Amino acid sequence: MTVSSAPHPAGHGRLLTGVAWALLLLGLWLWGKDITAGPGGLSAPTTGDVAAVGRPLGVPLPPARPPMAPAAPERVELPSLGITAPVTPRGLDDAGAIDPPPYEQAHTVGWFGDGTKPGADGAALFVGHVDTETRPAVFYGLSSARPGERIEVTRADGSVARFTIDDVRVFDRDEFDPKKAYGQREPGRAELRLITCGGTFDRASGTYTANVVVSAYLTGAG
Repeated sequence: MTVSSAPHPAGHGRLLTGVAWALLLLGLWLWGKDITAGPGGLSAPTTGDVAAVGRPLGVPLPPARPPMAPAAPERVELPSLGITAPVTPRGLDDAGAIDPPPYEQAHTVGWFGDGTKPGADGAALFVGHVDTETRPAVFYGLSSARPGERIEVTRADGSVARFTIDDVRVFDRDEFDPKKAYGQREPGRAELRLITCGGTFDRASGTYTANVVVSAYLTGAG
């Protein structure tokens, strides 16, 4: 698949407040509940999130590259969506969920620092806000990503880990399976997950109804 150099549209949904993920991983499997809830906002479908494509047949994908030596991430780029953002390590909140960057840093991506480093064996987890009360955030329109497109992570050792997207999915929160969403797909492979909220905004609970998960695997290094 040819990688598009033009950004995809972010979708036609109105901005929603509140961010919620089902997240995981401490020890064997730890996954949380809603991370944050906004002060109450608009209710509208996130059109791009509904359009997630899964793994279409017939999309040629490159072979996986062997994992790299571990190194912390500093920056992530998804050229097809126009995303270029700093990455900061994040831990777990009191509920046992990954604590995202604060809304004041809505264009910063959080990396689960106690988990896998991107490029190393395992699945590294990146989380980001989809929006704030007034504007799109770093992962707004993330579900417009498509298999075959690339993600580049600049690391603290000066290297760049290059990933290829192989799966884009929306996981309904009522039927959420953390292993399928975030677990390593193939043993011995370096993988990456970009995660944000999706579906529609539920006024009653102050959360979104789904999670968007973009999965990728290591195919190059520089």
